[in-house]
Amino acid sequence: MSGEPVTARIGDGVASFEPDSWDRCAGSADPFLSHAFLSALEQSGSATVRTGWQPVPIAIDAPDGSVAAAMPAYVKSHSQGEYVFDHGWADAYERAGGLYYPKLQIAVPFTPVPGRRLLARDPTLAPALIGAAEALVRRHHLSSAHATFIAPEEVPLFQRAGWLIRVDSQFHWRNEGYGDFEEFLACLSSRKRKAIRKERSSALEGLIVEQVSGAAITEAHWDSFWAFYQDTGGRKWGRPYLTRRFFSLLGERMADRVLLVFAMRDGVPVAGALNLIGADRLYGRYWGSLIEVPHLHFEICYYQAIDFAIANGLDWVEAGAQGGHKISRGYRPVPTYSAHYLGDPRLRGAVADYLEAERLAVVREIDALAEFAPFKKS
Repeated sequence: MSGEPVTARIGDGVASFEPDSWDRCAGSADPFLSHAFLSALEQSGSATVRTGWQPVPIAIDAPDGSVAAAMPAYVKSHSQGEYVFDHGWADAYERAGGLYYPKLQIAVPFTPVPGRRLLARDPTLAPALIGAAEALVRRHHLSSAHATFIAPEEVPLFQRAGWLIRVDSQFHWRNEGYGDFEEFLACLSSRKRKAIRKERSSALEGLIVEQVSGAAITEAHWDSFWAFYQDTGGRKWGRPYLTRRFFSLLGERMADRVLLVFAMRDGVPVAGALNLIGADRLYGRYWGSLIEVPHLHFEICYYQAIDFAIANGLDWVEAGAQGGHKISRGYRPVPTYSAHYLGDPRLRGAVADYLEAERLAVVREIDALAEFAPFKKS
């Protein structure tokens, strides 16, 4: 298809696509790119025009009418729920007389998880998706386009198209072939090993951990988790991004890719975490608690995730954005990337200078943080 003219179209939401056709582009490794996940965000009322996330997925059709390439995209009227902060850019541009919103966001809403954004069955169509995003910005007089948490292998594609690259960092845990949690601990320094054992013991005093996945997940489990999610979301963002309906749809459509971890007291869930299961990694997403217990967050979100990854042969645990406290618990700093297309040359020039300085600072920070990793020094 690479030698033929390419025409892109905008879909009326991911839910308007035939699921198998979308998923053939997205693949099966990343649960967040699946038709089930993205359409649940729309149909639950979480990612909609009303919430400032107007779905405008970009697609390129194959001659047989199936989708040959796709891109999850949204017209945004704000910068909430993105985890790559551009509020400063918006403020500066609007002080200079520009209109930063609306803008185009190429992302999985509310999900700071690195992954593919150019979902092409034929890799030669990936640049056409980038070009289609640029055309959408120009045609609808948007200020910019932002592809956030892109896969590292996509960085050169965006660079060749002239997009600015931003570098940030997260903390991921890597499975080095450990047989169990104790084998992982054996790789840490004695002081860190003792500290983690103490944390786990104190966090679970009087509590029992329950892991629930697949068909075992019930609406009662979602009711309990919703209470935890509302508490955390209310404190972090003022109001939760996701609706209660979203979690029911998640359970209906992809329960086999969901892992709920609950802390139980007298048979009642008092804290919990939601994880999604990928082909080679576990993704920690949300957490909440109705009780105050030191280190319980680390146990339910980090240590239980490591336990599950080891037991199920997963190579990585990604425990979400930010959190320097993860490094002392065996999670290592890794770079993350986003790509930015800015229509106004004045804005582009200012942002390019800023990103160059920021990129150097992030690389230095990653190198410095790596020195604080709890692993034994070879």
